[in-house]
Amino acid sequence: MNNFLQHLECSRCGETFPHIVPQNLCHSCGKPLFARYALDQLTDTWKPKQLQSRPNTLWRYRELLPISNDKHIVSLGETLTPLIHAKRLGAQFGLQQLWIKDESRLPTGSFKARGLAMAVSKAKELGIKKLAIPSAGNAATALSVYAASAGIPAFIFMPKDTPTYNIETCQLVGANVTLIDGLISDAGKSVAERKTDEGWFDVSTLKEPYRVEGKKTMGFELAEQFGWKLPDVIVYPTGGGTGIVGMWKGFAELEAIGWIGKKRPRFISVQAEGCAPIVKAWNEGKTHAEPWQNAHTIASGLRVPQAIGDFLILEAIRESGGTAVAVTDDAIKEAMQMLPSTEGILTCPEGAATVAALEELVGNGTIKSSDQVVLFNTGGYQS
Repeated sequence: MNNFLQHLECSRCGETFPHIVPQNLCHSCGKPLFARYALDQLTDTWKPKQLQSRPNTLWRYRELLPISNDKHIVSLGETLTPLIHAKRLGAQFGLQQLWIKDESRLPTGSFKARGLAMAVSKAKELGIKKLAIPSAGNAATALSVYAASAGIPAFIFMPKDTPTYNIETCQLVGANVTLIDGLISDAGKSVAERKTDEGWFDVSTLKEPYRVEGKKTMGFELAEQFGWKLPDVIVYPTGGGTGIVGMWKGFAELEAIGWIGKKRPRFISVQAEGCAPIVKAWNEGKTHAEPWQNAHTIASGLRVPQAIGDFLILEAIRESGGTAVAVTDDAIKEAMQMLPSTEGILTCPEGAATVAALEELVGNGTIKSSDQVVLFNTGGYQS
C-alpha cells in the first residue's frame, strides 16, 4: 500500500524534519513533532467506501498512518472499539444521546494500545534497538507487550504505587521494570538522565511523533461510526492529553481530504481535583499549564503534574468551544459503580471521571439535553 507520510513538523515553530530517521522533540524549540501527510494526493483517490472491505482494526486507516511498509506493523488485533448508546445512564442526566466509546476492548485493556502499537511499529521500521518509557501504568503495559511482540527490549519506569496489575504484566512479558519513589514526572527524569548512555529511544507521551498517530484513530472511528459526522461533545479524561491532541489533528486531516465538514465536537477535558493543571490553566485563561504541586488522585493515569502538550490541549479546547473541569476522587469512586450498574460497562477510574463530570456539565448548561455526547472509557476495571 502506498504511504503518504511526507515529513515531521514542529507543532509550535513549524520546522520540518525527515521521518526516515528517529526523532524526538523539535531540535529548535523542544516541542512535539507531528507527522504530516500528502493530503492533497488523497482527496480524489481515497474514499470512505474503500473501508468497507477492510478488517475492523485501526489499521484500516492505513493511508493516514505513518508506517511505510506493512511488514513492519506490530499488531495484536487492535479492533475498532464499540460506541455504546448509554440509554439508562443518559436518562439519569436527561440526555437522550449519550454514548460510551469503550476503549477497554483493545489489547492490554486500554486506549494506550493505539499509541504504542504505532510507536513500536515505527520503531521497528526505523531499526530502533531499545525503547524506554515513564508511565503511570497502562502505557507501560502496552509498550511492554508490543515491544515483546516486536522483539525489542523495553525499559519501564513507573511510580512505586502504580497498580500491581501493570507492574506484574510488564514483568511477565520480560520488560526491564524500575519503580520510582515519586510521580510519573520523576520517572520521566530518570529516562531523560539515562537514555543517552543506555542507548534508549524515549517513547514518552508526545516526546516522539507516532503515539499521537495511533491515538488519532479514536477520532477516525468516531467519525465513521457516526456516518462521517461528528458528535456535539466529547468528554475526555486528561493526563498527558494525547487523545485530545490526536483527535483534533485527525479531524483536520479528515476535513482536508473531504470526508467530514468543518463542524467539530466541543472538547471537555476532565481531570482530578488532586491533579488538575489543565483545568487551572483554562480557568486562568492561560495558553500553558504550570506544573501541579503535590499531585494525588486514585486515577493514576490522571496524575500527570505537567503535560508537554499542554498548549496543544488548551488550543483544542479553546478552538472547539469546549471547557475543562475537575472532579473529586469520591465522585470518581461513585461513577465506577454507576457506569457498570446502569450499562454493564466496567471502567477504570480515568474513564469513570468522565461520568463523574456529567452532573456539573449538565447542571450548568455546558451540556444540553439535545446534545450528542460521547464519553471515553479509556480502560477496563483492574483490581
